[in-house]
Amino acid sequence: MPWQDNSGNRGGGRGPWGQPPRGGNGGSNNNGGGRGEPPDLEDLLQASRQRLKRAFPQGGRGGGGQGGGGGFQLNKSTGGLIAGGLVALWLISGFYQVDTKELAVVTTFGEYQRVTGPGLHWRFPSPIQNVRKEPVETQNEMSIPATTRRGGAIPEGLMLTGDKNIVDVAFVVQWKIKSGRVADEGDDLPGVAQYIFNIDNPEDLVRTISEASMREVVGRNTLDYVQTEGRAEVAQESKELIQSALDAYEAGIEINRVNLTLAEPPTDEVNEAFRDVQAAEQNQATVIQQARQYTNQVVPEARGQAQRILEEAGAYAAERTADARGQAARFNEIYAEYAQAPEVTRQRMYLETVERVLGDMDKIIVEEGAGSGVVPYLPLDQVRRQQQGGSN
Repeated sequence: MPWQDNSGNRGGGRGPWGQPPRGGNGGSNNNGGGRGEPPDLEDLLQASRQRLKRAFPQGGRGGGGQGGGGGFQLNKSTGGLIAGGLVALWLISGFYQVDTKELAVVTTFGEYQRVTGPGLHWRFPSPIQNVRKEPVETQNEMSIPATTRRGGAIPEGLMLTGDKNIVDVAFVVQWKIKSGRVADEGDDLPGVAQYIFNIDNPEDLVRTISEASMREVVGRNTLDYVQTEGRAEVAQESKELIQSALDAYEAGIEINRVNLTLAEPPTDEVNEAFRDVQAAEQNQATVIQQARQYTNQVVPEARGQAQRILEEAGAYAAERTADARGQAARFNEIYAEYAQAPEVTRQRMYLETVERVLGDMDKIIVEEGAGSGVVPYLPLDQVRRQQQGGSN
């Protein structure tokens, strides 16, 4: 490879890295003479400086020599390299990273272009295109009013109810940026783009709309309803009204929850009186519930007893009717026999009656003719035991 010495030394030839030529005496190029010497470090540094001077020539009197001072002069090749490097750096700056809980809005000269999701993306670097990232999964919480009434201060959440009463209301609103990457039906921009372009101070907007919506809902209901069984319904109606207002403004905000934390009269005296009313209503409900339980217990029992009495009465009536019919049939049979033999039937009836009457009695009857020679005996001890047994 041809080379030349630009060090200004017109003496013996040296290699491209400043080393002396191999050979013997006086710069001879004879490979047969002398041993080769290792390159010197100072010579290597000098050769490197010379190559840099060739790449970036210095101004001076001698174009390639060790001329005087002056700044670097860019030629076409070096200028092209620098411009290419700057363009490459400019293009590399177009890469951007979006976190998992974020969405990025890309704009071209300030105009909406697209929405990109999590991951690594590229866009034309500034000033052509710009990127703004928003945390769409972050839950924001806002207390309205910011401070509640305590220590005699004037309440900030006083609202007028539908029955012309005043109630002190405090509630919490939870909201976040809409996470849709495409525009909803009827909208021009996705939710995150609406959040960036259409509103300036989202917290003030949410606070103002939430307070106005709550006042509207409270104004449609009575004080008792707001403070007791209607708390959940009031919160739900307020949430729907806030969301509809934000959608009308195309704010790109989604209301997740509205929680009513306070709904009380503005003074302690009225509050105590209302608590007494609530306690009385609870007692009334308790008494009514106990009465219903007693009714549910007693009424079925009374119905069961009535049914049992009816069934017993029916059984007794059937028994008496059957007995009466049996006696009538027996009487008819006896009468038929009596008509045929009156004396025999009369005697039979007499004997049956005496047997029925005296059958359970402990008596012995001895006829007058059969009792001759019999000594009467009266067992008093047995009679007393029978009397005692009957009395027990």
